[in-house]
Amino acid sequence: MANIVCRPIGDQFSDDVIQLILPIQQIEFGVPVTLEDQPDLKTIEAFYCQSGGNFWGAFDGDTLVGTIALINIGHQAGAIRKMFVKKEFRGKEFGIAQQLLGKLLTYSREQGIRDIYLGTVEQLKAAQRFYERNGFALIQKTDLPSYFPLMSADNMFYHLRLKN
Repeated sequence: MANIVCRPIGDQFSDDVIQLILPIQQIEFGVPVTLEDQPDLKTIEAFYCQSGGNFWGAFDGDTLVGTIALINIGHQAGAIRKMFVKKEFRGKEFGIAQQLLGKLLTYSREQGIRDIYLGTVEQLKAAQRFYERNGFALIQKTDLPSYFPLMSADNMFYHLRLKN
C-alpha cells in the first residue's frame, strides 16, 4: 500500500503536472487537447492561487500521482479543474481522488465558497460516477452561471452546493 500525501503545489511542479495530465488526456482518453490549450499548467500560481483558488498534488514519495485544482470564480463559487489520477493509482484501495476532492472541498468551505462547478467529457465515465457518488448533480450547460470558465472540450457539467 502506497503512502499517499496530498498537499498544495505551485509552479515548481509544472513539468510533473504536465507529464501526468497530458498522457491521460491525449493517449488514455483520446481527448483532443494540447499543452497550448492549457497554458494554466505552466502558471499554476498565477492562474489558480492568486485569485483565491489552489492546486493540489497527490504524491507517492516524490512521484506526483494525482492532481486537482480550484479556480475561485467569484460569487462564492469555484470551478474544479485538472482532476487526474495516474492509472495505476486509481481506485478505492488508494482513495487518491477522494483525498484530493476532500482537500478541495475543505479549502472551499474555508474560503466561503458555496457552489462548486465542473466540466468534464463524456468519455470519462468513472469520473462521472465519482462526482455523482460525492453529491454532484449533472446539470445542463445552459444552467451554468455566466461567470463559469468554459473549456472547449467539456460537454458534461456538474454542480455541488456546499453545506457549512
